[in-house]
Formats: sequence, structure tokens, C-alpha cells
Amino acid sequence: MTEDLISYSLFALSSILIVVNPLGALLVYNSITEFMDSADKRKVAAYGCRIAGAVLLFFTLFGSSLLALFGITISAFTVAGGVLLFGIGMEMVYARTSRAKMTATEKYESIDAEDISSMPLAFPMISGPGTITTVIVLSQNTSVFNQPVELGIILGSVLLTLIITYFVLISSERISKRINQRAYRVINRLMGIMLMAIAVQFIINGISQAFPMLTS
Repeated sequence: MTEDLISYSLFALSSILIVVNPLGALLVYNSITEFMDSADKRKVAAYGCRIAGAVLLFFTLFGSSLLALFGITISAFTVAGGVLLFGIGMEMVYARTSRAKMTATEKYESIDAEDISSMPLAFPMISGPGTITTVIVLSQNTSVFNQPVELGIILGSVLLTLIITYFVLISSERISKRINQRAYRVINRLMGIMLMAIAVQFIINGISQAFPMLTS
């Protein structure tokens, strides 16, 4: 039982952390806060992470209920989420910012936006479609009354990911000096490969749930 919880914890944390991709968020963060002082940059990072946390908390707790409301089975959503994450992973392997996270138009419009913390930093960079899909798939069939430990693990993974992302963002100047573009591309590609593997596992799980006779 303990080993299962440890494995689940590692899987949940790695899934959320990789799809959030703090280094990818860092590049966008640098570009939209280029002309700000250190204090304002910290405020942007803190507020962005808080908004992203609220979004992910909502979908972790109520995502499955929303799917049921629209008549969408969790197996169908799991397969669709796996396909989406696979596409994001492919973009990471090619060292490009995924269009599922942020389009060129959103990045351009954010330059003069009054509140760049919410758009595009919190959404769609940190709590984008891929991250929302991940927490919904992970939290399926979990609640405070049913499998509360697993739900706590997911919420803890979200919190830890946001803490890591925040410290990456506020350390942007030091990280940018130590990690050049070539090193970033290598790291991004490795994370992309891992995300693709997680996406394939999501697809396998979704198909197994929809067609249990295939795995019996």
C-alpha cells in the first residue's frame, strides 16, 4: 500500500510538473516583464501562481463533475487528454512553445495588458489546457469522502509544482545566466519525451476503461 502511494505520488507530481514546464513559463515571463523592476516582477510571479492555483484547485475538485454534467465519460476525456498532452510533448521535443499553451497573438497582446499575471502567465502558460486536463484525469473518482489520500496527493503535487514554478520565475535572472539556449533545448526535449510517455499511459488507461475486454 505504501509503495503504491509513493508510486502514485511520483507519477502525479511528475505529470503536473512536466506539463506546467516552469522553464517554458520562464521564457515567457522574461519577455513580458522585461521592462519591470524586481519588485514588480515578484508581484507578477506571485499573483500569476495564485491565480493558476485557484484554477487548478477548482478543476481538481470539480472537473469530473463538470464532465458528467456534459455527458462526457472520463475514459473519453482521458484519451482526448492523452492526445493533447502528446501534442504538447511533441512541441517540447522540437523546442517550441506549444500553441496549446499560448499563441503568438496572446503573447503580443500581453505586452500592453494591464494585468499580465492572469493572462498569459497564469492562463494559459501555467494552468493551461494541458495542466487542467492532467489534474482532471488524475483526480477521477477521488473526493474528500472517496480516496481522500489520493486527492490530497494531487493537491499537494499542484501546490509543490506552483511553489517550484514561483521560485523559478523569481530566480529568472540567475537561471538565464546559467542556462543558455542550447541547454534549455536539451532539457525541454527530455521533458517532452517524458510527457509523451505520460500521454501514452493516459491513452492506454482511457482505452482500458472504455474497453475492459481488451485487458481482461
